[in-house]
Amino acid sequence: MAQDPLFIAIMLLCLGVVVILALGLGSFAKGGKDSSVRSNKMMRLRIIVQACAVVLILILVAIRGGGGN
Repeated sequence: MAQDPLFIAIMLLCLGVVVILALGLGSFAKGGKDSSVRSNKMMRLRIIVQACAVVLILILVAIRGGGGN
């Protein structure tokens, strides 16, 4: 499974979500007006990347037949 390109893409997107979340929280912790704008942009980007990861996970489950039957 680790060699599956779809699985690798999912892992990269999940890593991206964690990195973006950390950067957004770091920007939020700094405070100030500019940091607030940057933090909001980072959180929007995180939501987009996270949605892409969820869609790919659903595709992977559908392809693999994750029903368990």
